[in-house]
Amino acid sequence: MRVGLFVTCLIDMMRPEIGFSTLKLLETAGCEVVIPDSQTCCGQPGYNSGERAIARDLAQKFLDEFESFDYVVVPSGSCGGMVKAHYGDLFADDPELMGRYERLRPRVYELTDFLVNVLHVDTVPGDYNGEVTYHDACSGLRELGVKTQPRALLAKMPGVKMTEMKDCQACCGFGGTFALKYGDISTAIVDEKCANIAASGAPAVVLGDLGCMLNIEGRLRRTGDTRTRVLHIAQVLAGDA
Repeated sequence: MRVGLFVTCLIDMMRPEIGFSTLKLLETAGCEVVIPDSQTCCGQPGYNSGERAIARDLAQKFLDEFESFDYVVVPSGSCGGMVKAHYGDLFADDPELMGRYERLRPRVYELTDFLVNVLHVDTVPGDYNGEVTYHDACSGLRELGVKTQPRALLAKMPGVKMTEMKDCQACCGFGGTFALKYGDISTAIVDEKCANIAASGAPAVVLGDLGCMLNIEGRLRRTGDTRTRVLHIAQVLAGDA
């Protein structure tokens, strides 16, 4: 199985170790993983800001780089959601591009969805021990249906105790440029999320989207919480947490 790994901008620039954890998980499961050197952005920031021409160019670039693979795996619900839920809007007036996209779209998967529903993994290389709670990132949950998959994978780790927080499906307040445009609202939302994490009693929160991860971790640290760990699901599953 030849898999193209779309690393995503945030992981490449901010937390490349998550990309390496994703690579480990896929290779351990038996995949041949290729990471196109020319990959950049999925186009989501431009799309959300109304820059459709830029977003379309990046979407076509994504097609050029990834359509030859058996599958494309994305360790981010928001970027995966952009590709699977919104590229059709960008290609609607171009039958040739739309046809290429429709052939690629069913082969694009968020990481945990791919591990569970395509590879059907029985074990993961990680051996994390401790209590965790899980934050459901908006795009992965609402655009890709990622909910049970990460929990099913964590359940395969004997040392992990899962404690669900209140409103685990509620937004963390990041929303890409939303956090910049509406800072006060974003802060109020993330403060509620941080309070729910603390109330769960778990010393670590796990999630599948780096945007949420940076937003939550940043707010925890700025409000004096230096102990709660904020971990990407790939790090935990790969044994890199």
